[in-house]
Amino acid sequence: MKVYKQAKIVHETLKRLRVRIDWLQRKLIDASHISTLVERMEGIESARVNKGAKSVVIRYDGKPETRLAVLDFLDRLEPTNLPYVQQSNSEEKHFFHASLNGLALAASPFLTPGQRLALAGALVAPTIWEGIDSLFSGSVKVELLDAIAIGVATSRGDAITALSTNFFIHLGELLEAKTNNNSNALLRQLLHPAPTSAWKEQNGELTKVAADQLKLNDVVAVNPGDTIPVDGQVLSGTAQVNESSVTGESVPVNKEAHMRVLSGTIVEEGTLRIRAVKVGDDTTTARISRFIQDSLENKSETQKKAEKKANQRILITLGLGALTFLLTRDFTRVASVFLVDYSCALKLSTPVAMKSTMYKCAKNGILVKGGQVIETFADIDTVVFDKTGTLTHGELDVIEVESVQPQEWPKDRLLALVASIEEHSTHPVANAVVTNAKAHELPHINHSEVNFIVAHGMVSEVNGKRVVIGSRHFLEEHENVDIAPYEELIIRLENKGLILLYTSMDSVLTGVIGLRDQLREDAKSMIDRLYANGVARIAILTGDRARKAHALAEQLGIKEVYADLRPEEKAAIVQQIKDQGRKLAFVGDGVNDAPALVNADVGIAMPQGADLARASADIVLTDDNISGVAEAYEKSRDTMKLIQSNFKWAVGINSGLFVGASMGWTSPVVSSLLHNGTTLGVLARALSGVRER
Repeated sequence: MKVYKQAKIVHETLKRLRVRIDWLQRKLIDASHISTLVERMEGIESARVNKGAKSVVIRYDGKPETRLAVLDFLDRLEPTNLPYVQQSNSEEKHFFHASLNGLALAASPFLTPGQRLALAGALVAPTIWEGIDSLFSGSVKVELLDAIAIGVATSRGDAITALSTNFFIHLGELLEAKTNNNSNALLRQLLHPAPTSAWKEQNGELTKVAADQLKLNDVVAVNPGDTIPVDGQVLSGTAQVNESSVTGESVPVNKEAHMRVLSGTIVEEGTLRIRAVKVGDDTTTARISRFIQDSLENKSETQKKAEKKANQRILITLGLGALTFLLTRDFTRVASVFLVDYSCALKLSTPVAMKSTMYKCAKNGILVKGGQVIETFADIDTVVFDKTGTLTHGELDVIEVESVQPQEWPKDRLLALVASIEEHSTHPVANAVVTNAKAHELPHINHSEVNFIVAHGMVSEVNGKRVVIGSRHFLEEHENVDIAPYEELIIRLENKGLILLYTSMDSVLTGVIGLRDQLREDAKSMIDRLYANGVARIAILTGDRARKAHALAEQLGIKEVYADLRPEEKAAIVQQIKDQGRKLAFVGDGVNDAPALVNADVGIAMPQGADLARASADIVLTDDNISGVAEAYEKSRDTMKLIQSNFKWAVGINSGLFVGASMGWTSPVVSSLLHNGTTLGVLARALSGVRER
């Protein structure tokens, strides 16, 4: 029997395990997240963590391999390696105190006045001590207001008011803690633990190994129902892969040789052999986990300002309480005033709204690194795009086929000829031509052996005639093909921003094929949405030729184009635009975009982009959908509007409560009830987040 270092089996029945891990009792451990990690493992039905007993209770399918996998996972689990650790969980504390005060209130009618007061004194003592402790810590917090209000009631012998007020305070704190934890839980749902095991190909045989032991270039086999353990390239096989855990797309996608697959996605049908391109902490799953961890830890300036304003308003409450006492000498009114404060709603609603928005964005394939990014993006007035791989797919389409010998080589036959020869090449231009010919079901044209002229083109023979395919320079300078008579045709095609592929037969031009980057289907609507939502300036930065870049810009309605740029020039132009007082977002995908991504106020990276681009970005699109840029912008603006609305609502309602308390219209119990109700209403609005458009 295998011996485990930290995962100790306390009790076991069929399909149920209770495992003890000593460090589970630490305050910084988020028990609910450990449950989430375990429940996402294959074969696990449920997992529950009991921090007090330092144990995990697991229900599973009863299979020995599932039992072994979960025990191995728990034995390797380290608190320092958890993707998210929160500061403390106050739900249990407030539930305990609210329950005790509620029971005391229920028992009060059966107690003597002296017994009631003694019981109240014992139960409210922790609340009063917290207030005194906050004062000695050098900061004035809401706990001080609660302590004064309850202390006043207790000192006057009003046990019922003290107990009721203490009950509502802890009940409010309990519900606030649950609301805040729920907002964190939304993001935790997006964390996808890597599979615990994998089938590694070794010497022609498959061996089951721990997924964290896989190395770069290892070959793994993935069968139906298996989770892909690495980011990799398919070597062989065909499968339907569910990528919803990473991209949010619910429809399975087809994967076959040479295609890219992501860790954390699941093979639904078929089998794949995959070469590991990224393993361990470099995989998509690990990057998403780190991204979300950063999102939970980063505070925005709006959140910091909200906390500052909330603390300032505690002093206002103290001042109003003192003024009320000076004018009325009524301790009941003073207690009522002290039980109304702005801080809870102001401090909590901002981070909850931010997290709710980050969750909704992530579910739609948009990873946002923290509330600061949302706040900054909402103020953006300029968006700059890289071209290839961003506004376009980075793949080519055949747009026009022009034959200059239409009698002998009509367009379809010319395309079939070029495709028949180009199918021997893996160049993107060749792939586009072959794909187009197949789509039109054009016949194969027999030819002799194909010769590759590196960096120039291809040469073959058809019916004894020399066929040359390649660039204009190659045909003119190396094959002596006279292209000058067709200059008007060529200029017309080039003005459309097309890449031109020339073909000749026995040194006579036969035709020209024009290709273009595939414009993303949603690029135009995305640009329109940005303009409609207040973006004043949109530009394209590209290393591509100016003519092609301007043609693309015209299609999209973009007037500002910077072309023929080197990577460092992109970053310089971004800085120039910022120096003009603009708030700028840059969207790119390549290694050469990293300097511009860093230099922008908000950097946005495409999902298929280079690692450096994704690492440099503030927002990463996990779904290959450029409309995510507009969606993130809209949600950022809506979130800031929601936060401002919550602020005005909280200040307005609590100000009204202040008036009522100081005028003696509300008792301390009613003040506490109304104040906590207001706070929970604001938090509910924040948690619901921005509405879908």
